[in-house]
Amino acid sequence: MNEHYMTEMGGYRDRVAQVDLGEGAVEYRGIDDEDAEKYIGARGLGVKYVFDAGPDVDPMGPDNRLAFMTGPLTGTQTVMSGRIALVTKSPLTGTVTDSHHGGWSGARLKWAGLDGILLDGASDDPVYLVVEDGDVEVRDASHVWGKGVHDTIDELGEEVEGSVGKNLSVMAIGQGGENGVRYACVMNEDDRASGRGGTGAVMGSKKVKAVVVKSGTDMPKPADPETFKEGYQQAMEVIRESDVTAPNEGGLSMYGTNVLMNATEEMDGLPTKNAKYTSTEAYNGTEGIDVDAERVSGENVRENILVDEPTCHSCPVACKKEVEVQLHHKGQDMNVRTESYEYESAWALGPNSGHTDRDEVALMIERCNDVGVDTIEVGNTMAMAMEMTEEGKLDVGIDWGDSDRMIDLIDEIGNRSTELGDLLAEGPDRVGERKDAHDNKLSVKGQSIAAYDPRCMKGMAIAFATSNRGACHLRGYTPAAEILGIPEKVDPYEWEGKGELTATFQDLHAISDSFDICKFNAFAEGIEEYVLQYSGMTGREVTEDELFEAGERIYNLERYFNNLAGFDGEDDSLPGRFVEGHPDAIPGQGASEGELAELDLMKEEYYEHRGWVDGVVPDEKLDELGIDIGPGTGVSAGDSAAPADD
Repeated sequence: MNEHYMTEMGGYRDRVAQVDLGEGAVEYRGIDDEDAEKYIGARGLGVKYVFDAGPDVDPMGPDNRLAFMTGPLTGTQTVMSGRIALVTKSPLTGTVTDSHHGGWSGARLKWAGLDGILLDGASDDPVYLVVEDGDVEVRDASHVWGKGVHDTIDELGEEVEGSVGKNLSVMAIGQGGENGVRYACVMNEDDRASGRGGTGAVMGSKKVKAVVVKSGTDMPKPADPETFKEGYQQAMEVIRESDVTAPNEGGLSMYGTNVLMNATEEMDGLPTKNAKYTSTEAYNGTEGIDVDAERVSGENVRENILVDEPTCHSCPVACKKEVEVQLHHKGQDMNVRTESYEYESAWALGPNSGHTDRDEVALMIERCNDVGVDTIEVGNTMAMAMEMTEEGKLDVGIDWGDSDRMIDLIDEIGNRSTELGDLLAEGPDRVGERKDAHDNKLSVKGQSIAAYDPRCMKGMAIAFATSNRGACHLRGYTPAAEILGIPEKVDPYEWEGKGELTATFQDLHAISDSFDICKFNAFAEGIEEYVLQYSGMTGREVTEDELFEAGERIYNLERYFNNLAGFDGEDDSLPGRFVEGHPDAIPGQGASEGELAELDLMKEEYYEHRGWVDGVVPDEKLDELGIDIGPGTGVSAGDSAAPADD
């Protein structure tokens, strides 16, 4: 491929590095104007580039592409614009997946002169990449292969002249990625994770240990400064006024994502003990076990163990809460300092696993970050194993709330060093298949749920089911409306209207993920602020409808990819314990007493709104949205069933 430049829109560097790892060669490409207009950047363009490599590739094979992509707003003055998208075909789910992290690496990649990096093929020996002044160099990484994320970042930070956290960012995998743990992460700056879907396993399969980015602060300038200034000021105003995002006052700024722990507990929407219960109170009241979600809440963390509040590029909210704890584990006094005491992590490794020891949860999070594995998936697979142990399905298992064992099991998973660790490294669906334990898993399309009970929040039920990357709260964050009342309060227990609500959130988040700006801005900003900032930065005037159509196009491109990979409406499912009429159903308790998800009714509503046929994008919809790549699904809007597998 010859170097070529194809867009003059503001916000882009018009330079993407394509790395042939088998040959150790790097070439450069521009960004096609039509692609940029249709798919924006980051998540959207990343999915397009991964689609070009083929939906039928082996996720752990050399033909699978791993894309590191920024968007036109990344690294600009735009509020919360420090994110980067990693896009690939997931080894956990077999779907297309995108996983984002914050911090500074996305901004620095843009400042270093690149919009993205495409990793193709696989190296025979361990390597790492160094990005500087618009170029990528491939270097030997054999000396850091086998090391954890923290040591890798320290060592490569010394090796590449610069200073981590000042003009260097390091995105690295730990032992989890090296050993093909199907939910391994790519970690950035020690504690920020591209956490879901196994991006780290794909990076490990390519023998890439890290990507080191060195840059100054060359911030892209808006093509239309006046429009951008109007959008920026409007965004800052609504962020300052929001009860959620207001700097140093809003719940997210004060307590981080873990502000949600007590809120979901109080509404009996916190899945507990592998989601057999809808809150820790319901669990205690039934079994007399001493667990209490408040102990691992954001309020408790802030009062007792908070030591710092670092932030990401251009973010006044500072939701990251760095903690420090001293604890005793296996005869050793330990001091642990980590940044990622997030709501999802604290829930998965705490209440859902049958314990609420605040300090031990901090240690578990730190261990997951160093080994490089998804905290949500680790906690869920451990809870699954605990339930299987209780039912006699595992010869060597783990008991409910055995936090000491959990700490050690994290390393065993990352290194695949024990029978149980090796099994759990495969993820919930494969554990279910090997141990006849499908009724114990909390997964959709192979990926485990997050910390929102779909018996309590019906929007989350259809959002989990229809997420293109497997169960996920971040594809369509309906708790914004169901818990926080953003943009308006809706009844969490009402199923009607949740299909349309979910699709709207899914399309809106596809836009912000493609800009790439933090999803938390959506607690304050809306499509009006998005239009102004995007139009001002790029110089391309768009309407609200045009931008929403881009979000819809991106979501449909992902679904189209999945359809070609063999997925249809049958895969838009939920674990049986959540579903009305399912033989494994376990109705909610407390405020959620008797509640179950009306999944079939919500799917029907959702598909009608989307214009899909049994979970498949018909060719008419592809034509309507201008998606002109690939063979089409072969489904017509008049069909009643998905196509048979060839």
